[in-house]
Amino acid sequence: MQARSLLSPTDLLTGLAQLDGWTLDGDGADLAITKKFGFSNFYETMAFVNALAFVANQQDHHPDLQVSYGHCVVCWRTHDAGGITAWDLHCATLTDLLMSQSSGPAR
Repeated sequence: MQARSLLSPTDLLTGLAQLDGWTLDGDGADLAITKKFGFSNFYETMAFVNALAFVANQQDHHPDLQVSYGHCVVCWRTHDAGGITAWDLHCATLTDLLMSQSSGPAR
């Protein structure tokens, strides 16, 4: 895995503005971009989580997840860089793409 550089505050805000529904959460090394995805039932939630796990393994970059019956909160940060990198913005875009291809409704 190659080293990743933290985004400048300007680059972070510019990149975040291009993502629909993603917000900043936390601070310092715990700063992440976060989005909540809603589903009709637990099966749809877990199908999304499993599909996201596949994407994450392809990217060799893994989000923090909070999984519940009808939703999943996805948090991207580059732990070894201590914050948010372009890699996180890219993976957030892939997460949105995955959701857009899902048959489950977004809430």
